[in-house]
Amino acid sequence: MLESTAIRQARPTPRRTSMARVAVASSMGSIIEFYDFLIYGTAAALVFPQVFFPELGTGAGTLASFGTFAVAFVSRPLGAILFGHFADRLGRKKTLVSTLLIMGFATVTIGLLPSASVIGLAAPIILVLLRFLQGFAVGGEWAGAALLAAEYAPPKRRGLYAAFPQLGPSIGFALASMTFLIINLTLGDASDAFLSYGWRIPFILSAVLVIIGLYIRLKIEETPVFKAATDARRAAPVARKLPVWEVVRKQPRQILLGGASTMMLFAFFYTGTAFLSSYGTNPEGLAHSRPTILTLGIIGALVFAVGTIASAILSDRIGRRAVIVASCSVAVPWSLVLFSILDIGTAWSFGLGLSGTLLIIAGIYGPVGAFLPELFATRYRYTGAGMAYNLGALVGGGITPLVAASIIATSGRYRRC
Repeated sequence: MLESTAIRQARPTPRRTSMARVAVASSMGSIIEFYDFLIYGTAAALVFPQVFFPELGTGAGTLASFGTFAVAFVSRPLGAILFGHFADRLGRKKTLVSTLLIMGFATVTIGLLPSASVIGLAAPIILVLLRFLQGFAVGGEWAGAALLAAEYAPPKRRGLYAAFPQLGPSIGFALASMTFLIINLTLGDASDAFLSYGWRIPFILSAVLVIIGLYIRLKIEETPVFKAATDARRAAPVARKLPVWEVVRKQPRQILLGGASTMMLFAFFYTGTAFLSSYGTNPEGLAHSRPTILTLGIIGALVFAVGTIASAILSDRIGRRAVIVASCSVAVPWSLVLFSILDIGTAWSFGLGLSGTLLIIAGIYGPVGAFLPELFATRYRYTGAGMAYNLGALVGGGITPLVAASIIATSGRYRRC
């Protein structure tokens, strides 16, 4: 594995920016962005078929809903390239503030968007555009949050500190499930109030989280590695090429390696967080209640968080590659038995299937926060790490839940799929 000299020899953290503050800033922003991103997945599974695609029926409506969910994965690589360009030239901090603002705007606007019964075809069209913006923002978010932690961290503990932004999906998923659960219990599992306005509350509440995240991120200094690289360029100025062109020309193998290493991660994660919510609540599927599925989602997310930290610490001891390969190896047989476990039909079997899936994901996701930045040189690290990460997201996360929903919609069989 190619690891850049700059990140291995990073200077000690400046005293005015402690590692505790860096950990909070990188994780808090990532949690907020993934909360925004994942409440869409929860809503796509639970309510969007009725709100935005009511004329299509259960199967086709679910398929259309997951189609809009997949749009974000197309825009994620574009966000990684654009934000990576500015971050590799202007700095990590400014870019992370921009991604948070864009994500917040898109999410709150989705919460305010009228349903198809009010504005007709315009509703799903606007929904797709806003989902595109969500993907665009989160495409630029991950690499910046990972680099913020990895470029500050001591080399021997880089896996641990780079795992803090990796808590974004697990805690974001827990918060998304918890918010929907509280609203669902308050308004009722099958009430018209939940479908008319209750589902909108988690989207609108994200505005508060964005303000908190901005406050924390504005308190952080630029990373010492980026400052050192900037000082070196000023001392010996040279003509600079576009970061995306440099990384594609000089390290294409690392982009493909990084993308391949995260592909199974995203396939499992978005199948577990989005598709299984639909499969578990659908009357033609497992027919569990929404509160049951949301509660099990919270438990699974906590398992995911603990597993992420544990695998990151292990990667500092035995290596990133070893932990990632071992987790991927376990994922293959697990995928063959997952639906047999789910189709037992009890809440406990669903919880086991979901938590087991998220625990395997954690084994891959924990080391990735340090693994991908270590592949690329400082001058285009944000662009390279972001492209690799979101390449895996496009193939694994965007396509897999859509294919799963398509199989079920066309076969008409939920109990054995």
